[in-house]
Amino acid sequence: MEKKEVSPMKAKKTKIRRRILAAFSAVLFFSFALTAVIFNIAIRLFAVDRAVNHNGYDEASRIVGRVGIIQFVLIGIMFVVAVIVTSFLSNSITRPIEKLGKFAQNIGPGNFTPNDFEFYEEELEELNGALNNSVKQLAVYDGEQKAFFQNASHELRTPLMSIKCYAEGIAFDLMDPKQASETILHETDKLSDLVTDLLYISKIDNITTAYTNEEADLTEIIRDCAARQQPIANKQNIRFTFDFGEETVLYSCVAELISRAVDNLISNAIRYASSEITLSCHGVRDHIIISVADDGSGIEAETLPHVFERFYKGKDGNHGIGLSIVKSIAAQHGGHVKAENSNQGGAVFTMTLPA
Repeated sequence: MEKKEVSPMKAKKTKIRRRILAAFSAVLFFSFALTAVIFNIAIRLFAVDRAVNHNGYDEASRIVGRVGIIQFVLIGIMFVVAVIVTSFLSNSITRPIEKLGKFAQNIGPGNFTPNDFEFYEEELEELNGALNNSVKQLAVYDGEQKAFFQNASHELRTPLMSIKCYAEGIAFDLMDPKQASETILHETDKLSDLVTDLLYISKIDNITTAYTNEEADLTEIIRDCAARQQPIANKQNIRFTFDFGEETVLYSCVAELISRAVDNLISNAIRYASSEITLSCHGVRDHIIISVADDGSGIEAETLPHVFERFYKGKDGNHGIGLSIVKSIAAQHGGHVKAENSNQGGAVFTMTLPA
């Protein structure tokens, strides 16, 4: 029968304290033992020399015997001292590690309260700082997720209730079927858009989601986004104006996300523009600037600080999710987005990305 090798990963585990204790004890014990052996040899040589010069063989034998007893006692004392010293050292090293281990175990059940531990060892202090930073980030993420699901359930409930009411109106002959059906279709479209946005923002915020960057022409992405929304713009007699440089703007990014961000900015601009939307993209020094400007009435002063907050709906807003998606996408690429009113009137949304 073939004998299977034991995997190193399945080897018997030992505590660090025991390993330190064994290692330090062995080192100290053998150091002391070596010293004792050298001392014993020196005494024996002294005794032999004394016996040869003074013919005191009996005295030399007694000296050697006493030295042997003293050496044996010293080795025992040294061993006890080695065990005590290494036990103290191992406890001082492993106790902080066990303390941090218990703190890390509490994170799993959802305790995201940072600790106030202080360590004299620089490495342990850095590890403790990293754990506290992780706990703070998890606390923020957990709070955002809870608020997200609460707001999402509220936003989903509104169109569902509307659909239910109109469906009941048709069922009990209380409403005109055609008019009620149009309202149901309209609310269904809103609900579909809302679910799509919710799934998208959940995907962006998922800390385990991995994206692959690729080099893309941002001006081409912007033109494609405008072309997709051209039919909606035509219905409201809105034209697109492009402000690009002569050179293409190549950027390493997640093209799908950048495209979604620009789509949301254009969709938002169409909602408020009077007749024109200006789309621009330029590389400036070490960053790239994408802006979407409309010629509408601009953003109200009380709304401006909150436009990128999730589920915040300003005047004539839709779900309050689109612009928050833009903010998340910009952050994913290490950039940021801002909103402001232009001097000529209208709103300008500017997304800045590091080159």
